[in-house]
Amino acid sequence: MTKTKIDDVFNKLKSTGDKAFISYIMAGDGGLDQLKDQIRTLEASGVDIVELGIPFSDPVADGPVIQQAAIRALEQNISLQNILDELKNIKDEITVPIVLMTYINPILNIGYAEFAKDAAESGVSGIILPDVPFEEEEEIKVHLSAHDIALIRLVTLTSDENRIKALSEGAEGFLYAVTIKGTTGGRKTFGEDTYSHLEKIKSIAEVPVCAGFGVSNVEMAEQLGGYSDGVIVGSKIVQLLHEGEADKIKDLIPEKSTTVK
Repeated sequence: MTKTKIDDVFNKLKSTGDKAFISYIMAGDGGLDQLKDQIRTLEASGVDIVELGIPFSDPVADGPVIQQAAIRALEQNISLQNILDELKNIKDEITVPIVLMTYINPILNIGYAEFAKDAAESGVSGIILPDVPFEEEEEIKVHLSAHDIALIRLVTLTSDENRIKALSEGAEGFLYAVTIKGTTGGRKTFGEDTYSHLEKIKSIAEVPVCAGFGVSNVEMAEQLGGYSDGVIVGSKIVQLLHEGEADKIKDLIPEKSTTVK
């Protein structure tokens, strides 16, 4: 199924007029043996896609909450290969599409071809690589494409119209629209430039557009949902899981027309 699982999610949501809710968590935070239960908790809460962070020692895009989660995972010597192996063990017990968010160095340690093969066998549908520029993606993309795994591109607030058009052409899965200038972490509000930028991306994009970075409550998720096809929430969910308050995750998710009460 691989990247088809992502397409299926957005097609289903489009038919009901709903928006995707994508949850980021740090793989290995709390122990790799907790990963299956964490993903199944997210599924039960109403999450549509799980973005699974890979612990890395120099995470340039991550704010303090996710950095600390990565440190906790690294202290347990959890690696990208460990995570792929665990996903392989549990893939038949989870239904949501899994998208890996990793930096390029852990993949280089495995090798592009071997990583793509392992990722496909682990049921991974997509990859996000925040430190690989669009102009340099082809070297890994050819291997991901061979295994039908989407390479999901990021669009920032500084991307102009020509850049958005280039990123949109041939895009797979969804475009990850970064809503703030800076690293991940909760914000209280978004500027008007965020909403106008999302409108511009939506008018150009050939795939769904999902907005992420800084979303910390359901109201913000609903606001961004009005200008996009979905929202991505990370730091707040990482914090709730770490504090043993997973039952509050469902309160972050805007109600869907398909939700059974």
